[in-house]
Amino acid sequence: MTTSLTQYAHPEALVDADWLEKHLNDNDVRVIESNEDILLYDMDHIPGAVHIDWRTDLQDHVIRDYVAPDKFARLCSRHGITPDTTCVFYGDKANWWACYALWAFRLFGHDRVKVLNGGRDKWKADGREMTREVPKYPQTNYLVPARRYDKEIRAFADEALAQSKAGKPLIDVRSPGEYKGEITHMAEYPQEGVLRGGHIPGAKSVPWKTATNEDGTFKSARDLAKIYLEQCGLKPGTDTVVYCRIGERSSHTWFVLTYLLGLENVRNYDGSWTEWGNKVGAPIEKNA
Repeated sequence: MTTSLTQYAHPEALVDADWLEKHLNDNDVRVIESNEDILLYDMDHIPGAVHIDWRTDLQDHVIRDYVAPDKFARLCSRHGITPDTTCVFYGDKANWWACYALWAFRLFGHDRVKVLNGGRDKWKADGREMTREVPKYPQTNYLVPARRYDKEIRAFADEALAQSKAGKPLIDVRSPGEYKGEITHMAEYPQEGVLRGGHIPGAKSVPWKTATNEDGTFKSARDLAKIYLEQCGLKPGTDTVVYCRIGERSSHTWFVLTYLLGLENVRNYDGSWTEWGNKVGAPIEKNA
């Protein structure tokens, strides 16, 4: 059953394939593909889409952090993006990594952002046009952001600890096995050196994919409200922190809570379990 996008708190943040096909050639729209599998873009992509690699383009290569504002500005300029460009993100894995790239753009204050509902897989499944042609856009001069919005949409370990001690909402979006401490990484994924398993005390388990349908589209606003507001107990106006392994799956949940349900004060703890599970003295629970 097709879900109407108008039901969401911010329907402008989610577009369907019909909308995107009509706007592929708009000068003020840039389609951005961001995947877990970085080879997919070269195989084929939506016409006019540029590729942003979450690892090489958005993360600092020396310290564990995101790139500085000047490097973000150069990245956008290279792809013909200005602060007024509407960026439409899509990718594999039900837009899991696309939401990560979107969250990083919001971290630098770029607020004209949208997600293609269903992402790459649904676009292809529907038989829509794909290409191998890599577009070239005139370089722009993206103004260097004055700052990153770490305080507004990002949480750090000390803030996650304070959230836990205060009994405020913490959402662990990893798999149930990771949450329980039975495994320290996703099934079929490599071990990344985490020394301890479990979850932050007080965190509730709501796997990120709970928010999606089988075709990768987002569930209806009613279903999302039942999951996060009724069952999980989140409330408007309450500070909420989401986390996963490195902040990528939790970016998906951050998008759901912020844009589809309209909750304010939602922050993504991107240090997540690869930091918490290795942090000396960090409290851990393993109960189900």
